[in-house]
Amino acid sequence: MTKQTGLQRIQNAFQHKAFIPFVTCGDPDLATTKAIIHTLAKNGADIIELGIPFSDPTAEGPVIQAANLRALKNQVTTDDIFELVAQLRQELTVPLVIMTYANVVFSYGTERFIQKAQAVGIDGLILPDVPYEEKEEFQQVCQQYQLAFISLIAPTSKERIEKIAKEANGFLYCVSSLGVTGVRSQINTDLASMIDAVRKVNPTLPVAIGFGIATSEQAKKMSQLADGVIIGSAIVQQIAKYQQQAPQVLAQYAKEICQAIR
Repeated sequence: MTKQTGLQRIQNAFQHKAFIPFVTCGDPDLATTKAIIHTLAKNGADIIELGIPFSDPTAEGPVIQAANLRALKNQVTTDDIFELVAQLRQELTVPLVIMTYANVVFSYGTERFIQKAQAVGIDGLILPDVPYEEKEEFQQVCQQYQLAFISLIAPTSKERIEKIAKEANGFLYCVSSLGVTGVRSQINTDLASMIDAVRKVNPTLPVAIGFGIATSEQAKKMSQLADGVIIGSAIVQQIAKYQQQAPQVLAQYAKEICQAIR
């Protein structure tokens, strides 16, 4: 059997509606991060997004910003996270995607970062601060190492949606709301027309909705529009609250979300 590429593993995760949780690595500590990832994988996560902490995470709201600061205070480095992934890969097959900022990749060395990510078992990369017009230097290296470079579309993307969708791979991250990440009581964006625009130009590309989803009701509603739901702040909030006890709490939460979307 030929070994699947990161891109193929990500695409295969969308056999049903996908649950994509996000965690900030190193918050509250790396051992707990490892236990949380195991728990999420065991309780239905189809792809797990791993945040590499950064001092200026421009797309993040206060919840994930605070998690970044806590992880940085713990002196968690990019190499620590690569080591964590290498350990996880001995036991887990769930697709793992890194979400971080261009600066983190640049300062490590773009090719060195992507090569290392692929070597330890990362399947894709999301850089929310890299606009479509500047993605080439990252996307080319990702292609070389068979990693998915995952593009984002936002409510402001409008006429660029078709362009972005045409060239996107892995899955398309559909940002549900303007502004930064964070739990929202309501999501009022016309997501259906954004997703329609994607389907017109790239009918086989999976679309996952993120930013603001917290409850199983919201997740269910979003899964009726898209192929997957991404949940970040609501998970990071629970980690901040329960610390080392977070894995037990998140086991139940993951089960409820998976039940709601499938």
